[in-house]
Amino acid sequence: QVQLRESGGGMVRPGDSLTLSCVASGRTVSIFSISWFRQAPGKEREFLASINWRGGATSYGNSVRNRFTISKNSDGATVFLQMNSLKPEDTAEYYCGVRLVESPKYNAWGQGTQVTVSS
Repeated sequence: QVQLRESGGGMVRPGDSLTLSCVASGRTVSIFSISWFRQAPGKEREFLASINWRGGATSYGNSVRNRFTISKNSDGATVFLQMNSLKPEDTAEYYCGVRLVESPKYNAWGQGTQVTVSS
């Protein structure tokens, strides 16, 4: 099993930047990819970005492309989401999810971290 824990959320002003972290633990050798999602009250969960665990290939949702950047550190245990030029509409609970090798679905989620963008 793989466990995820997000951190780094908070309250920021429009135009600010914020970096979220997602730490993976457990059987990390079985990870295929880790993705970031967000969910605002009354809205569906939205895909933001994904990174392949071994190769590092990335993909982004249209709403955050060119503003958000996903990366992982050299020890391979932490995935970051660098968020720039934040807007009030970025306010949401942010989650990371993991897909394991040969799994067609997300296998585990973190508990979430709240990001609030307000002047």
